[in-house]
Amino acid sequence: MNRRVLIMAVLLATSVLNAQEAVESRLLKGWNTIKPEDTFALVKKMVEPEFGGRFTGHPKYAAASKWAASLFKQWNLKPIDEKNGYLQAYNAPYAVIDQAKLDVIQDGARTTAAIPRDFMPLIFSDSGSAKAEAVFVGWGIHAPELGYDDFAGVNVKGKFLLCFRGTPDSDPKWVPYDAHRARMQMAHKQGALGLIYIYAEVIAHNNSDLIKGFFQAMVSDEVGDRIFKAHGTSVAALKKQLKDTKKPASMPVGAGLELTVKGRHYPEGIGYNVVGYVEGSDPLLKQEFVVVGGHFDGVGEHLGLFFPGADDNASGSAVVMEAAEALAKNEVRPKRSVMFVLFGGEELGGTGSDYFVANLPAPIKTVVGLLNFDMEGLGDKVSASMSAPLLALKDLLVKADVGLGLVGRIGETRSVGNRSGDITPFFRKGYPIASIMSNGDRPKFSYHLPGDSLDIVQPAIMANISRLTYRWAFYLADR
Repeated sequence: MNRRVLIMAVLLATSVLNAQEAVESRLLKGWNTIKPEDTFALVKKMVEPEFGGRFTGHPKYAAASKWAASLFKQWNLKPIDEKNGYLQAYNAPYAVIDQAKLDVIQDGARTTAAIPRDFMPLIFSDSGSAKAEAVFVGWGIHAPELGYDDFAGVNVKGKFLLCFRGTPDSDPKWVPYDAHRARMQMAHKQGALGLIYIYAEVIAHNNSDLIKGFFQAMVSDEVGDRIFKAHGTSVAALKKQLKDTKKPASMPVGAGLELTVKGRHYPEGIGYNVVGYVEGSDPLLKQEFVVVGGHFDGVGEHLGLFFPGADDNASGSAVVMEAAEALAKNEVRPKRSVMFVLFGGEELGGTGSDYFVANLPAPIKTVVGLLNFDMEGLGDKVSASMSAPLLALKDLLVKADVGLGLVGRIGETRSVGNRSGDITPFFRKGYPIASIMSNGDRPKFSYHLPGDSLDIVQPAIMANISRLTYRWAFYLADR
């Protein structure tokens, strides 16, 4: 062991001992069940090929859900009902992309975009082959009722559309138009053959729906720059123009695209939320629940590539599971109940959390708070953002952090949008919410890519966040 690693190990051990000294005796039994090697083992299991990247609806996701449910049972969490145990099932169509190819044809030259660095189809793209002219349509927003239309002045029928993900500004009025499904449906309604996003990093992306006869894909900034070069512009310049002027900059780009996608669609897929709870000690308050959640799903296996989803979000799932085991094994119970949920379908646009909120398990009378964990595998601190009711109780988070020193920024969540994840349906229902994320720098080309693998996550930060979560959930439930 080199000197630097030894120093870090000593510092970590010291911080854990300091935190343990700050834990009151009634919480020590649960606290002592949380270990870095256990959080790492959970993540290691979740990213095994047998679970196939945990694509909601896929049989391998079902296998992963049943494994997690078996741990909830082993730890003696209470199931949500006798018939279904720990699994809350809902409809979840899924898809698998087997092959894809994109050629850019410009100035008499043909260039094949590399997978996955420069091109990937969206996972719910329809299959087939087509060749057509490309047209740039800015943000891909058709909102004449707001005085804005990227489709005005250009012929998009039978064309491939290139656009950026985003909106003219941060005004909440744009939220409905920035949803992937809404953008794809609108482009199809306008007669386009397909819509292709331009992203800084191409990723596996499954937040959409199958539209018959319509292609959905993504290319890199580098591909965009090669196409726009003939117009004396670039991806960065066009984005700046759109932001500065808040006016469309749509145009034919003088390039053709030839796209082939071969995929399989399974409308009969079934997704699962994995749910178990620790019942509160107060006869009246135990019907009030603190929910501790994180999404369990990933983006699966496509184009011969395996997307492990270690940081996003096996790490957050491991935090939820470790906190669940700790509270279940602790002899002292808080007044209110605490429910632990591994949500399905977050990568599909929050389908699992939507279903959960619309179909609250029978034991719940009301949700007094959601603590949501997404991407907890890197760094040494966390940031928290809370809606007003939980922000008013932030002293409980500060108390839970005594001896750990994990919590950095604490902010307020005033609104939610299309990128807010599993907190969205809770917030819109009026339930108090908190989002927690670790502060580590994610390696380039790891998000929604094969690089999000076991070797990038750090056991120490996941264990410390689990300890924080265990105490925080207890304090919220015991007020």
